[in-house]
Amino acid sequence: MDPDSVATAFVELYYSTFDSNRAGLANLYQDSSMLTFEGQKIQGSQNIVAKLTSLPFQQCQHQISTVDCQPSGPAGGMLVFVSGNLQLVGESHSLKFSQMFHLMPTPQGSFYVLNDIFRLNYA
Repeated sequence: MDPDSVATAFVELYYSTFDSNRAGLANLYQDSSMLTFEGQKIQGSQNIVAKLTSLPFQQCQHQISTVDCQPSGPAGGMLVFVSGNLQLVGESHSLKFSQMFHLMPTPQGSFYVLNDIFRLNYA
């Protein structure tokens, strides 16, 4: 499968789920997964989803500007780097963000997020 196609499909799934039902992201992480969110390290699917669902906003919309990917290692992993804008409901200005995912293949033929790093980009 073409890495760019996998990355694009993953990004569409991830952000549409984040914007509509953050708890639904649990299936994309495993117990070995780690999220670094604005410098805070969180390990495990349940803890990651608890963090994401406790963010101080209920609704948002991600607008993706760029998606870059590279194959990663002999196990078939993939690095995906995303940049874009995050629009919070009730806010007039969007926030710029960057996020990096390290995707690893599952025995079932899909991917899960092993590593996830998120940062807001301040001017």
